[in-house]
Amino acid sequence: MPEIPNPLLLPYAKLTEFLGRALGSSYEVALHDLTNKERSIVAIANNHISGREIGAPLTNIALSILKDKSYETSDYRLNYYGVAINGKTLRSNTLFIKDNARLIGMLCINFDDSQFRAVSSQIMGLCHPDFFVEDFVSQFGPGAVPAEQRMPEKFGNSAEAVAADAVSGELELLGVTAERLTANERLQILTKLEADGIFLLKGAVKDVAEGLCCSQASIYRYLSQIRNSKHAETR
Repeated sequence: MPEIPNPLLLPYAKLTEFLGRALGSSYEVALHDLTNKERSIVAIANNHISGREIGAPLTNIALSILKDKSYETSDYRLNYYGVAINGKTLRSNTLFIKDNARLIGMLCINFDDSQFRAVSSQIMGLCHPDFFVEDFVSQFGPGAVPAEQRMPEKFGNSAEAVAADAVSGELELLGVTAERLTANERLQILTKLEADGIFLLKGAVKDVAEGLCCSQASIYRYLSQIRNSKHAETR
């Protein structure tokens, strides 16, 4: 049995192992203990899918759930998409584990359908020309990522990787490099990262400062401005 900081999650460790074996090798099952957000995974089955190990941190999606408190009005989140370290698209589902309404853990199931999509493409290739399969079926077929889901779940093995990936994603959306950011663009990025819960991770200020090519003091000033503005709006 793995070492789990919160004893209430011990039964879920065995459930993680069971589901991994029962569902098969296309399904990764991961148990997160929220006692330590930077090393939250305490049990994982079929981890070849995401490449993560025990001790990996919460993902960007998990952090955003903590930040927006959506777990307070729901017991689970179904059928959102993630991207594994190797670039594979996954279909993800998360059960919120609560103790008297307090979120203490998450049980996540990530499905890798790549082998099935490969077979599907081969079958489609038997009845359609290659260009049709490549240009149309792959774009609108079951493996396509919905356009409205701009932010996929990203899986990393360290808190630093989660923060760095969040920064690079925002820079990519703006189409600029960190060195060429204006003050308003930097504020825009930090506002998004704050809303997504990235700063719930210890050390995130340092990692984000490195990613944005500025000082940690600058990050703290921006965060103070963002939080004071949000506080004023809610008064």
